Amino acid sequence: MTESLFTVENLRVAYPQPETEPENWAVDGVSFTLQPGEKMGLVGESGCGKSTIGRAVMRLLPNYSRVEGKVIFRGDSVLDLTLLEMRKFRGEAVALVFQDPMTRLDPLMTIGNHCLETLQAHSPELTQQQAKEKALATLEKVNIPASRWSQYPHEFSGGMRQRVAIALALLLNPKLIVADEPTTSLDVTVSAQILQELTRLCAEENMGLLLISHDLAMVAEYCDRIGVMYQGKMVEMGKTENVFQNPQHEYTQSLLKAALHIQQEEGTGNREQGTEFKENPILKITELQKHYTIEPNFIERIFKGEGQKIKAVDGIDLELYPGEILGLVGESGCGKSTLSRTILQLISPTTGKVEFSGQDLTKLSRSEIRASRRQIQMIFQDPHACLNPAMTVGKSIGDPLLIHNLADAEKAKEQVLLMLEKVGLTPTEMYYNRYPADLSGGQQQRVAIARALITRPKLVICDEPVSMLDASVQSQVLDLMLQLKDEFELTYLFITHDLWLARFLCDRIAVMNSGKIVELGNTKEIFANPQHPYTKTLLAAAPLLARV
Repeated sequence: MTESLFTVENLRVAYPQPETEPENWAVDGVSFTLQPGEKMGLVGESGCGKSTIGRAVMRLLPNYSRVEGKVIFRGDSVLDLTLLEMRKFRGEAVALVFQDPMTRLDPLMTIGNHCLETLQAHSPELTQQQAKEKALATLEKVNIPASRWSQYPHEFSGGMRQRVAIALALLLNPKLIVADEPTTSLDVTVSAQILQELTRLCAEENMGLLLISHDLAMVAEYCDRIGVMYQGKMVEMGKTENVFQNPQHEYTQSLLKAALHIQQEEGTGNREQGTEFKENPILKITELQKHYTIEPNFIERIFKGEGQKIKAVDGIDLELYPGEILGLVGESGCGKSTLSRTILQLISPTTGKVEFSGQDLTKLSRSEIRASRRQIQMIFQDPHACLNPAMTVGKSIGDPLLIHNLADAEKAKEQVLLMLEKVGLTPTEMYYNRYPADLSGGQQQRVAIARALITRPKLVICDEPVSMLDASVQSQVLDLMLQLKDEFELTYLFITHDLWLARFLCDRIAVMNSGKIVELGNTKEIFANPQHPYTKTLLAAAPLLARV
């Protein structure tokens, strides 16, 4: 019988608690085994202990954490390795892909130097040229062209940074990859390419994959086995097909029900196919362009003169009508987020017009733009990154009212408590005084929604607002957004790379590729009869639970 690649036995992890509180196990008695070449998915809601397992097996938890149990890699106890052995173990034996690539990338180093540093540390026998060739070949696998070698992380989109992080994990040909939400910020086409590449490597190199994710459809498509986590415990484990077709635990059943609710529901959009828009658009974008120039280095300046131009937004025409939900879909790096920030005038366009309620925002002064933001608000992808950790929930939500002089401190508190109730954070007084760190991901996103709506805007730009949430919480937040849309008479521009989410939520869909809108139409029509080859590629790549 072949030796197991990786074994976890009765793993328990606890974080320190105040002396008055009983010890709370974040991971409680988890056991599983991975064979060479096997792909295992680990799913569950945020806060269930999935990521803690990933960090525990790599010994990346803080020193004050309490870890019990066994972690065995090819017969060796990982918890007993010396620091020097651990350094070789990380990267060469097991590689970890984090959810947030910005925690993995040094903002002061180019992408090329990240790769070279990793190879120099672990493969010093390679020459500089050999190391660069190996790095470029690995970056090519994740669709990062050689022309981006000298750029810095901040010059990449979130999805492209994640591709770099995955390339860094693949550089040393590890025997096991622990991927913690590796494709959360990636579009379906790149997700499919990367997971196909990982699964091909698993087969060819006999490499194991532990895929930690809340995307049930993705796990169903790419994993042989699945483990379902709930409140620190493994509540169900089995072959993927068996678990999805016949879930035993009630929590697994509820997860699948929530995911299928989104994937199988035809659009809840409130406009029938072919409906004519008779009212004036609330937002009108005309010939909008945003170009960036990559500054050339010394040699390039001598021979080429000017730097390379990147057309992030390249001649967009778009109209958004009162009360509708317009979905904007496309791959990472296609310009979706740049477009949203240009609409808000957080970045100035190169050319073109952005008209909101008949007023051209590109012509406004700084103070006028600030006043206009009361009417246009944004919900970001990562609530943790956009909430000030030093401010209470009440202060975070109430601040916009004070900034725009809409209420005094007493009235602001009244309105905040009312809004907390609207977004389902009750008892409101308790949440008012909490800090973001005390909340789960889903609760943080509810705070972000409350903050966006507190000024009673007309237009809300939602930039991947539920992509970091698990299926059950995702479903709750989307239902909340639909409910609040009717109550506050909102218009949504909904940016997403999840096509089934767009179908569930949006009246119309605009498909974006390389800075341009390549297809625009009614949601049902786009799904039933896509016209552009890129739209067809997107739909073919989207994982669907119904296929399991």
